[in-house]
Amino acid sequence: MIQGNRIAITGVGETPFLRKGEEGVMKMMTRASLAAIADAGLSPKDIDGYVSNKYAGHGSDEVAFAIGAGEKRFCATTDSVGGTATSGQALQLAQMAIEAGLARHVLVPYAIQSTKPGGVYAFHAREPQKAGIEMPVGFFGQPTYFATMANRYAHDYGMTEEEQAAIPMTYRAWAVLTPSAQRRDPMDLAGYRQSPMISTPLRAADCCLTTDGGGAYVVSAIEEARDMPHPVVAVQGLGLGFNNWPQGVLFTQTPCTYHFPGEVSAKLAYTMAGCDPKDLDLAQIYDGFTISALVQTEMLGLCERGEGPRFYAAGHGMPGGRMPINTSGGHMSGGYVPGMNLLIEAVRQLRGREGERQVPNARLCAVAGLGGNNHSTTILARS
Repeated sequence: MIQGNRIAITGVGETPFLRKGEEGVMKMMTRASLAAIADAGLSPKDIDGYVSNKYAGHGSDEVAFAIGAGEKRFCATTDSVGGTATSGQALQLAQMAIEAGLARHVLVPYAIQSTKPGGVYAFHAREPQKAGIEMPVGFFGQPTYFATMANRYAHDYGMTEEEQAAIPMTYRAWAVLTPSAQRRDPMDLAGYRQSPMISTPLRAADCCLTTDGGGAYVVSAIEEARDMPHPVVAVQGLGLGFNNWPQGVLFTQTPCTYHFPGEVSAKLAYTMAGCDPKDLDLAQIYDGFTISALVQTEMLGLCERGEGPRFYAAGHGMPGGRMPINTSGGHMSGGYVPGMNLLIEAVRQLRGREGERQVPNARLCAVAGLGGNNHSTTILARS
């Protein structure tokens, strides 16, 4: 079993988050990787390990060649999706490689081109069960899936329009303070209500952005990190949860469609980290949609089950609130590079240099990654 405080994230890098960019996935991954390596105070020749993302479409050989890397000693590919892959499983693989002595500095690159033909819808369109059973009757597209979850949640626990709106309004308030955020225009309740309805009850403001962008980070042993440029941001806890429902039937056949394996991953991460939700200073939560962010807030233990709408409506996640959440705007206002930009924001907050949006005395941050049938919780700590 892996243990906490053995590895650290020593370098992070991103490309601009654009509604429609001119660069392809490979070029964005290359730019983000070079930025992360430089941020770590390293050169490409120092990178000897890679964790690739299956859905990015480019393996470690292409990345290593593009960045002009040194000898490759380790490579692996994540088999999960979404934020689980980028902010959870990739770290698990990197730690295993470093502790086994297979690599010193592991690069984790990722990019997404949401505006290419098919965009983010193409992932589910490839599922044979969906193509054969669900799509012919019109049950297709992520907003439709998550709208059913929101309706079921509202039936089970109650959620007013104002409470639902408080979630994207919270993340937008952070984006206003973030120069790199994709959507920085302030949004109040009136502005939320002007957002087009996509699939009742979800408006456009309840959905993640369409983004062309990339991100990358470097993972090193904790002993190495102490001699590198930035304050040490260690992986103190890490947990993965799976429910074994294939993506093709996940949104129609599970007993409760909004019950992700987040409680499992959170319990594992907190146990490994030796902490509780009350010890956190802030959190970064995979906000593909308002409802998914809401239930993960509860699964992380930031509030009780069924109390998420009231938690956000009370302003607890806002700037100045008792539990800041998605401090760069998240996926709904900051940019949608699944899981990657959330983890990078966590690192930056724990380094303590984020100016107007810096959470005071930030020492411990949870990052929740969602992949639908899987989930990750990562606890990062400034040490």
